[in-house]
Amino acid sequence: MRSTITARGQTVVPAKIRKHFNLSPSDRLEWVIENNTIRVVPVTADPIAAFRGGGKSGSVERLLADRAADKQRE
Repeated sequence: MRSTITARGQTVVPAKIRKHFNLSPSDRLEWVIENNTIRVVPVTADPIAAFRGGGKSGSVERLLADRAADKQRE
C-alpha cells in the first residue's frame, strides 16, 4: 500500500490498515526511525492497557506499585 505526502507534510493511512488496526480519527501514531527505515506504530491512549500482556505475570501490578511508591516519595 502507498500514500502520498502533501505539501503540508500530511499523508493518508490506507483504509485497509485503519480497519485492520481499528484506528479512528482521534488515535495517535508514533513514527520510529530504525536502521534507515520508518515504522509507524499505533499508540494506545491508555499506556497501562498497552502494557498488559507484554511481560511476566504480574508486570502491571509491579508497575503500578512502583508508580505508587514514586508518588509517595514526592
